[in-house]
Amino acid sequence: MAEASYPSELLYHPEHDWVRMDGDTAVFGITWFAQDALGEVVFFDPPEVGTAVTKDEPYAEIESVKAVSDVIAPLSGEIVEVNAALADAPEAINEDPYGAGWLVKVKLSDPAERDALLDQAAYTASLD
Repeated sequence: MAEASYPSELLYHPEHDWVRMDGDTAVFGITWFAQDALGEVVFFDPPEVGTAVTKDEPYAEIESVKAVSDVIAPLSGEIVEVNAALADAPEAINEDPYGAGWLVKVKLSDPAERDALLDQAAYTASLD
């Protein structure tokens, strides 16, 4: 399992999701804290490409040995890519939550929503 980390170049949602901005597209994933709380991830149920996601609403499910948990969208938009590698290797979410364990890429419908996300310092402070 990866060591606890919260990269400073990412933005964070209070529901333990991260966002990596790339122009008007964003990569979504779950934070180290979230994967640690879930325990061993055994299945990722992604949305279909083309699905609309809404900020603060569930868009996917992650199943671990402990529970099935909703993944909350940190921003609104349309799914343009799903991390297909997770179908065969869902453990990447535990092993590399900010790299190989990314979940989806989303074309943002309202990029200004990102102003409501947390930076690294605010997110890590919320964990205490």
